[in-house]
Amino acid sequence: MVKHIVTFKFKGSEEERKEIAGKFAEALRALPSQIKELKAIEVGINVNPNEKWDLVLTAIADSLEDVAIYSAHPAHVAAVQIIAPHKEDRACVDYII
Repeated sequence: MVKHIVTFKFKGSEEERKEIAGKFAEALRALPSQIKELKAIEVGINVNPNEKWDLVLTAIADSLEDVAIYSAHPAHVAAVQIIAPHKEDRACVDYII
């Protein structure tokens, strides 16, 4: 199995970043019921104002190929469109569990 961890930093004021993080988190949490390759997803919105990252997601899939299928799925692409104009930075780590 593969754990897919992604962190995001958004543009704007703290209030704007929290708002977009909330919308994005809601869309991400709906994905396991729409994408069979996605076994689980956990999404957290940062509450520590001293840190630069706004949101983290941890997803689990059976393989890197399934992570790629999840990433290209129309429901995931639609979720990513929520943050497209607001994304300042992104970091990702995939590892075998």
